[in-house]
Amino acid sequence: MFKIGSLANLKVIDASRVLGGPYAGQILADHGADVIKLEPPAGDETRGWGPPFLDGAASYFLGLNRNKRGIAIDLAQEAGRDLLLDLLADADVLIENFKTGTLERWGLGHEELARRFPTLIHARVSGFGADGPMGGLPGYDAAIQALCGIMSVNGEQGGQPLRVGLPVVDMVTGLNAALGILMALNERSQSGKGQFVEASLYDCGISLLHPHLPNYYLSGQVAAPSGNAHPNICPYDTFATATEPVFLAVGNNRQFAILCRMIDRPDLPDDPRFVSNSQRNTHRDALKVELESALSAFDCGDLSDRLIKAGVPCGAVRRIDQVVADPHTAHREMIVDIGSYRGTGSPIKLSRTPASYRLAPPQFAQHTAEVMAERGLDTDRYRDVLPGIDPLAAATEV
Repeated sequence: MFKIGSLANLKVIDASRVLGGPYAGQILADHGADVIKLEPPAGDETRGWGPPFLDGAASYFLGLNRNKRGIAIDLAQEAGRDLLLDLLADADVLIENFKTGTLERWGLGHEELARRFPTLIHARVSGFGADGPMGGLPGYDAAIQALCGIMSVNGEQGGQPLRVGLPVVDMVTGLNAALGILMALNERSQSGKGQFVEASLYDCGISLLHPHLPNYYLSGQVAAPSGNAHPNICPYDTFATATEPVFLAVGNNRQFAILCRMIDRPDLPDDPRFVSNSQRNTHRDALKVELESALSAFDCGDLSDRLIKAGVPCGAVRRIDQVVADPHTAHREMIVDIGSYRGTGSPIKLSRTPASYRLAPPQFAQHTAEVMAERGLDTDRYRDVLPGIDPLAAATEV
């Protein structure tokens, strides 16, 4: 296999499905890990979460499984579980999100895996963790957004709670899982021992509630939807211009003074209502009226370009297609093309060992014969638990 990237010597079995676990696996794969995507006989359900589709796989699946090799195993059969153990024999990491108790029922719980493979990092993505009042219950991103209070602070001021328009909890759980795996690997380099890593959607959802939880701890006030405005910073909101809306993220008095000078309102920073962030927060409605009155004379694109170059954080409110077409997106290598596959690049930039994009997401069970041959495993012995295996391909690979 390829030997490139900061994790080039890492071998990972990714037996997870849907989003959190696969996202963690793709982070590791982008940085060189040899990640084997292990799917059930019916495939990862996200293969069908479309349209759109490419070669029968939904875009949802394609966005989470780049740089992985695909194999399918029926773990409901004892022989399938034996094959999983064979694959784990030289693995560094197992990522899984089986329902709590499933691996234990199969005789493959963490204690047993730790006994068999004492250096293995066993990472689990779960809904609520294994124990506690909600332990073992299933969790999906939107439901966790509701339970963790994220929806309660999202939406228009005075409106109903609203789901964040992307699976933010799932993705942050995947990030935390990858971070936990790397922490455990670092510790293993000193102790020689593996350990269990768990990232639950519930915990990760709660961890996202900044600054709303710190505000509540200190004031006892429960936050409500506030539209695009920030609860602690002002002006930090969308503002109408002569064309499209602009988002202003003004974090200090210096930035506020620059903004006011550039929109021909140099008097505003001296107004007692606006002299500090706390005063601007108190009088945010009046400030918005003043700013939008001045901004009505300016083109959004031109003004936002001049403001950000002058040191005022801001941005035009753009559509997805505009983001993809932006030259800076290309410059930052955030669009990846591998044949007919197009994906989103890694945001993690390393100077000597950058991410690399070697493999498009696998077709179902595409690499089964290849993976078996590399490990010297008998495909015929496991044929009954290897859905999708091509006998001719197996003979060729071996």
